[in-house]
Amino acid sequence: QVHLVESGGEVVQPGGSLKLSCAASGSIFSLGAMGWYRQAPGKPREMVATIASGGSTNYADSVKGRFTISRDNAKYTVYLQMDSLKPEDTAVYYCYALVNFRSYWGQGTQVTVSS
Repeated sequence: QVHLVESGGEVVQPGGSLKLSCAASGSIFSLGAMGWYRQAPGKPREMVATIASGGSTNYADSVKGRFTISRDNAKYTVYLQMDSLKPEDTAVYYCYALVNFRSYWGQGTQVTVSS
């Protein structure tokens, strides 16, 4: 059984920064693409950023230049550094990972950007 556990979500003021982490645990013999998605109230879930096993990255236009995704394969962990946060970044952030050729999701972590 594989689990993804996110951490790092909290309330932050506009212009502030946060770093989210997501660690995969369990019996892991293959770790593929990893990423972050988010869902705001009343809106569909959207891709924020993804990172392939080789390190290539992809970002939503709304976060380019402000968010940075990275991964530590030895720790089965993916990170999302979020800078210059805006109120519209408020959402539940979900971690995604392709583990052992199957898709897994974390439980979500709330990020609230508010003064």
